[in-house]
Amino acid sequence: MKTKVTAKAKLYIGIDIHKRSWKIHTATDLFDGKSFSMQPDAIELKKYVDKHYPDYEVYTAYESGSCGYSAHRSFESFGWHWLVVNPADISKTGKSSHQKTDQLDARQICRELKDGRLSGIEVPDREREELRSLFRRRNDLVKKFRKIKSQIKMKLLYFGIEIPKEYDNPNWSHAFRDWLKSIELEYEPGKLSIDSMLLEYEFIDSQVRLVSNHLRAYCRKHYKDDYYLLRSVPGIGGIVACGILSEIGDLRRFNLKELAGYVGLCPTMFQSGDSFRTQGMSYRANRLIRSYFVEATWQAIRFDPVMQSYYRSHQGKDTKKILVKVARKLLSRTLAVIKSGVAYEIGVVE
Repeated sequence: MKTKVTAKAKLYIGIDIHKRSWKIHTATDLFDGKSFSMQPDAIELKKYVDKHYPDYEVYTAYESGSCGYSAHRSFESFGWHWLVVNPADISKTGKSSHQKTDQLDARQICRELKDGRLSGIEVPDREREELRSLFRRRNDLVKKFRKIKSQIKMKLLYFGIEIPKEYDNPNWSHAFRDWLKSIELEYEPGKLSIDSMLLEYEFIDSQVRLVSNHLRAYCRKHYKDDYYLLRSVPGIGGIVACGILSEIGDLRRFNLKELAGYVGLCPTMFQSGDSFRTQGMSYRANRLIRSYFVEATWQAIRFDPVMQSYYRSHQGKDTKKILVKVARKLLSRTLAVIKSGVAYEIGVVE
């Protein structure tokens, strides 16, 4: 009697991806495989699989990181099953906290993949990935912008130059910039140091404006409906709307609990027996979007009487905790606006 094959053989590949090399560990549905290193090339991995495991159903997993999603897209084009996972979601043993190598990491990923204990993150399409890169570029520029402003002020303080009271505020007017350029020092090197920083300031300022304008223009054109729905929410301006669209994407794929967990507007909890306590906001968060929502909350409190009433109903508590509560409520309303397709109406109770 001939043996009949009733299930297709499966190959599991755990990969620890780095710029210069990939650490690979393989296993089949029946046996553990081997570990090896290879060049960071998906095509070479496919050649290896085709040679040693022909006609196998292939499952791959690797940790998300600085190498992006190009490997995932290659695996997808091969017809393989794939997972890109959050490194924090891979279970660790006590031993692994004392012995950590790339090879052991690849083996652990492979083992978790084979046992079905891994869940992948959502991989953005190329358009949103590139839009997100532009949004993050803007945030990098904003950080540099704040830094150079502080450096200029510190240089003036160092040289004992007092800023006139009419200019001593966070907003730098053209008159203040002209005053900075007119400063004269006793020797030429000091003047050149200030002028050099002013040139850097003006360049970064122009780049922030350029990138911001491109972001808003792109989202108005390609995400018009969602962009203007988000803009209707008090506190959410053009840049915050662009950030939500680029960092989160389509909010319709979430329910409120999932979205709050993704943004990080949910508590860290600890329970042991009868002891239960919360430990502040979750460390698992998109910190950039969370900070924008917290900032937007101040504007929502100012302009929306419902949000203001909700804020006042918690008076007497820690102000920061109240603000997080209001931010979560704002997040809930933002999600409702997107899912319903109806613009936000100020003063309307849920």
